[in-house]
Amino acid sequence: MNMASSTLTRTPAGASWWAVVAVGLATFSVVTTEMLPVGVLDAMAGTLGTSTGAAGLTMSLPALLAALFAPLVVIAAGGMDRRSLLCGLLGLLLIANLASALAPSLPWLLAARILVGVCIGGIWAVAGGLAARLVPTHAVGLATSIVFGGVAAASVLGVPLGALIGELGGWRWAFGSMALLSGLVLVLLLAVLPSLPVSSAVSLRQFGTQLGNRKLQAGLLLTLFLVGSHFMAFTFVRPLLLWVGGFDVRWIPGGLLAYGIAGIVGNFLVGIVAARRTKLTLMAIALGLLLTQILFLTIGSSPVGSGAALLVWGLAYGGVSVGLMTWMMKAVPDAVEIATALYVGVFNIGIAVGAWSGGHAVDGLGLHTALWLAGGTAGMAFLIAVNAGLEKQALCARGGLEQLKS
Repeated sequence: MNMASSTLTRTPAGASWWAVVAVGLATFSVVTTEMLPVGVLDAMAGTLGTSTGAAGLTMSLPALLAALFAPLVVIAAGGMDRRSLLCGLLGLLLIANLASALAPSLPWLLAARILVGVCIGGIWAVAGGLAARLVPTHAVGLATSIVFGGVAAASVLGVPLGALIGELGGWRWAFGSMALLSGLVLVLLLAVLPSLPVSSAVSLRQFGTQLGNRKLQAGLLLTLFLVGSHFMAFTFVRPLLLWVGGFDVRWIPGGLLAYGIAGIVGNFLVGIVAARRTKLTLMAIALGLLLTQILFLTIGSSPVGSGAALLVWGLAYGGVSVGLMTWMMKAVPDAVEIATALYVGVFNIGIAVGAWSGGHAVDGLGLHTALWLAGGTAGMAFLIAVNAGLEKQALCARGGLEQLKS
């Protein structure tokens, strides 16, 4: 028996959906923790006696480490019940947030953020494929949307609330609040998540074997290009809205809130559609990201135009996580955890590479160059999705010819 078909202790339908919600709150907690320094970076740097640039390591370090830890956590977990693993990672997230809140120096804080990197990689790798084990097949799309809805909700509610707490009570209270939330989510998981046994451990050799899967390769390339395209431009969304779009600084929070709401809508729309039309859905997302950059380059010099582009951006990128995860589950239905771990790793590499290359473009040639670069990368993602569809049609046609010959 393979890992994906491992027996699962089923619970009543209502309890299963509570478990899905709890897993969604786990992803919300870890992504909010990951992004929390964005809203309190200057305050942290001032308290710890370091530069803002050095404090920025609290963002880049966990993202890069998550790419490494996602497969390592799955391999190291062996045959551990996934309920125990997910709860253990939430407990580690609680400790990491407490350690961050109490950090007396930057090295201490970075050590705590290393633990966050373990949690990001592990929680995403485990949670990403749980929807199929908690609900009936026909409801997997909606359940996956709820799990990854935690990611979208973190950008809408988590980071702004963390920044607000940091402003009112100091950045240490922001991390302390996340420790409290992590503890509450841990209690909920213990209460509603059923046993999730696996029949066999995942090995490094299995990762190597699955990397030969052409559809998985296409999915990982799509992940790299879609996520990279987004962060080439979104990393600089504040100066983009101020300097290109002519936004008043007071409108920025409202604009980003609207972007986040559009992202949640996109997440659930894609969750409903992607299970049936995965390739077309990802093609539409790639075109949406490409259209975003075109809108900024053409009508984005006014607040109305840039606001419209921001809404399109949120709608398109909001569906990225659930759309790509659906592709992964279809590509490797018998080894979902392996596919998810690889996906999480490449996703975080996309964040790092996108932000790095976009930063070089902005510093060297300006914001408009970053928009062109992001648009071109989204166009490459569209071509990858088209090519994957053509390959599938060719294989189907080949199989039909072989049947006729026989």
